[in-house]
Amino acid sequence: MVILARESRGISQRELASMINISAGKVCHVEQDAQTFSDETFSLLSKVLNYPKSFFFQKGDAYLPTLVNFRKRLTVAQKFIMPVDAQTQIYRLNVEILSNEKHLPKLDIPEIKDENPILVAGKLRKLWGIPEGPIENLVSIIERKGILIGSFDFGTERVDSRTVLTSGRHPVVLLNKSMLGDKLRFSLAFELGHIIMHLFFPIAPNREIGHEANLFAAAFLMPESDIKKDFDGEINIPRLGELKLKWKVSMQSLLYRADDMGFLTYNQKRYLLTLFNQMKIRRREPVELDVPVEKPSLLSDLMVQLRKEKNWSVQQMADKLHLIKKDFIEKYFIIPEL
Repeated sequence: MVILARESRGISQRELASMINISAGKVCHVEQDAQTFSDETFSLLSKVLNYPKSFFFQKGDAYLPTLVNFRKRLTVAQKFIMPVDAQTQIYRLNVEILSNEKHLPKLDIPEIKDENPILVAGKLRKLWGIPEGPIENLVSIIERKGILIGSFDFGTERVDSRTVLTSGRHPVVLLNKSMLGDKLRFSLAFELGHIIMHLFFPIAPNREIGHEANLFAAAFLMPESDIKKDFDGEINIPRLGELKLKWKVSMQSLLYRADDMGFLTYNQKRYLLTLFNQMKIRRREPVELDVPVEKPSLLSDLMVQLRKEKNWSVQQMADKLHLIKKDFIEKYFIIPEL
């Protein structure tokens, strides 16, 4: 739990040692369960890491395997990965505490035994009764199926999302709060692909699960049978902008989808990507085309319901989750008490 608290704040062993006036070796030994802190040092540790003392004695495993990779850029420094992974585990622990107090929503995750991500995406849309065309609100659809979604600032734009299973095997998706609406939808569809295809079945080691999740996300958000008519005619920057507003995905996602479906030659794709760079819209597409950010509410609603059922104050609820009040409010979008 010391490791979890330290890493969630993005602090190294050496930095923590300096902050609590002990040697880095002592911190290392404590984290290896070979030594303990004095009462005075432990009090200081709790203060500098900004967690109540109960955090370090809570039940449950500090780390469980997250099973699937982050959705992220190809190379991301460990200093950015470390706090995101730790915060993901803290959300998991919070959900496990929540599940001990009240029933979590029943999962509606169909068993689709198919390794073709595009076919899986089509089957899932059909099983979930999703109508043809663009998905209006992906967050609400996924939450209605019992999948919990959290959102926090990852502290970097190079990591988009993460999924973890609780000890009771309930999936929790964590999204980078700083993402724009189009990127959030694609990242959420990517994580959904992992949940449907990879989390509950044995996976052969040679499968490229990240690539499969990307293919699933594209097919789930932009089914070929629905979108192919929109790719008839010339595909250019203005046309991609129009389609972004319709399908609520990025212009680049649309470009790659058109390419995958054979509507672009290699040279056409290369030319359009060059235009993206020249127009400086590769990293940040035009503001006027921004897709509204879909905000999750199920996890927050469950926390509010539990508070009301138990007649707990915000502080009491934070204490139950072994968090300081400020962290509880920020994690679960709780309105502070006056």
